[in-house]
Amino acid sequence: MSPVAIVTASDSGIGQESANELAENGFGVGITYHTDEAGVQETLEAVRAAGQKGKVRRLDLTELPDAADVIDNLADSLGGVDVLVNNAGTGDPTGDFLELSYEEWQQVIDTNLSGAFLCAQRAARRMVEAGNGGRIVNITSVHEHVPRPGASAYCSSKAGLGLLTKVMAMELAEHGILINAVGPGEISTPMTGAEDEDPTTIVRPNLPLSHPGRARDRRLGRLPRFREGLPRNGRLVRRRQWPYADGGGVVELEDEFTRAAFEFVVFVAEVSGKALVEDPEMVGER
Repeated sequence: MSPVAIVTASDSGIGQESANELAENGFGVGITYHTDEAGVQETLEAVRAAGQKGKVRRLDLTELPDAADVIDNLADSLGGVDVLVNNAGTGDPTGDFLELSYEEWQQVIDTNLSGAFLCAQRAARRMVEAGNGGRIVNITSVHEHVPRPGASAYCSSKAGLGLLTKVMAMELAEHGILINAVGPGEISTPMTGAEDEDPTTIVRPNLPLSHPGRARDRRLGRLPRFREGLPRNGRLVRRRQWPYADGGGVVELEDEFTRAAFEFVVFVAEVSGKALVEDPEMVGER
């Protein structure tokens, strides 16, 4: 029987491409959507065209905790769950910190963090019970680390999901369950309002790549390497680093932080009269 993956919010964007990639690599796929019925039908057709079984369920992660029942329902329909891709997410409706209502804050936290926690917990419990290990990939964001004005709830939720990922990895390793996160930067999806635009025509001078990424770039869908991470005989095959698909934005920021840190250390050294190495490359070796 084919291994089974569940991909939340797989009706468009990164979720849709992840579902397609999984199906092409031999996985039956549990597909969820919120409102885009046409998009989810497109994903289902692609999964079936790859010769795999697909099941569709509606998922609204503001209806907690019951919404997570969808994970159990899909697992029952498909015969288990080997991989979960926690992709469902939303942005700040209002944005501005001073104007953001508690209700809107809670909606973002519920969708991006609490909902992801519950879905992962349901999937992990089934993986532990089955005793065959598994793989959970949480889709965080470059803004897990890089603050963005107008996105206080979004950044907070993704930062929380990032640390949750690390705790999950530590606790679930003994069960042969490999936990990773992928942190996209700006991607042309419905969430960013540019799904149908050619991202290479959108200029982002702050990025080394100079433009947003595209969800349809299959290299993004392949980042988690789902099958490669599945355990064998109860042991993890390998560990992976935390990939960021952001056009080099984090690297650029880290370079700026390194330079700023070096200049600060130089200032302190000059004030204190202490000698200091002159090579800024020495700073940041951590």
